[in-house]
Amino acid sequence: MFSKACEYGMKAAIFIASQSSLNKRASLKEVASEIGSPEAFTAKILQRLAGKGILESTIGPTGGYIIEKERAEKIMLNEIVDAIDGSSVYTNCGLGLNKCNANIPCPVHDKFSIIREELRKMLMTTGLLELSSNLEMGHSVLIR
Repeated sequence: MFSKACEYGMKAAIFIASQSSLNKRASLKEVASEIGSPEAFTAKILQRLAGKGILESTIGPTGGYIIEKERAEKIMLNEIVDAIDGSSVYTNCGLGLNKCNANIPCPVHDKFSIIREELRKMLMTTGLLELSSNLEMGHSVLIR
């Protein structure tokens, strides 16, 4: 459903938020290692997230990425998905057809519409702070 960039973007934001809650800035190298993504690809993703105001970037020896707690409390996963993949996750056909809609449905259109709506609800109600807290407490992981 999500592009690889979007998957990495969500994982990166969760990791950065967890580090930020410990008053640490996360370096590009740390983020890439933690989420299992190539550094150059991770840099492009983080640049996009910074451009959308989801995280802050500081250059220099003490630089890195941070998400202020007040901001992390407000960020829902849908913001990250929208920043990277746009709204296609809510509209694309489950079978990948170009002309699938209510008037010209693919064989899975009706069932997939329900899944897309549930996914939209989950993304709009799942917060970054909640997920980063689960990570910090050891209740979840980002890479295996």
